[in-house]
Amino acid sequence: MNIGQAARASGVSAKMIRYYEETGLIAPVGRTAAGYRDYAAPQIHELRFIRRARDLGFSVAEIADLLSLWRDRGRRSADVKTLAHAHIADLRARIETLSQMADTLQTLVDCCAGDERPDCPILSGLELDEGAPPRKGGKTRLNAHLPAE
Repeated sequence: MNIGQAARASGVSAKMIRYYEETGLIAPVGRTAAGYRDYAAPQIHELRFIRRARDLGFSVAEIADLLSLWRDRGRRSADVKTLAHAHIADLRARIETLSQMADTLQTLVDCCAGDERPDCPILSGLELDEGAPPRKGGKTRLNAHLPAE
């Protein structure tokens, strides 16, 4: 099947299939006499594996590690589990960071009257500490000046 058909069958866009091939994540496939890529069931299965890993938030580098383990029938499941645990820890850290960001923004929104006046605590808060990452414990430099709830 051609790349468009492979994309539909795997759920991975043709652009990403080309990217995965260019970066070596997947092996280049054979070509037809007309020069079109020619995908078969094993490549579709591999692309579905990649799509599922991407759906779970794994990076391309992590997917490369997972693919290596998947292809290695002599692998240790402990190695796979270690990689998955590390990814879970990363996801939880990102969730915490996003939660802190949402809390900060909610605090700024709660302080804004949202009326006809030009004063806006949201813009003032953003102006205070541009680009500061949230700190542990939910407090950021951005919302440290705001009253406690």
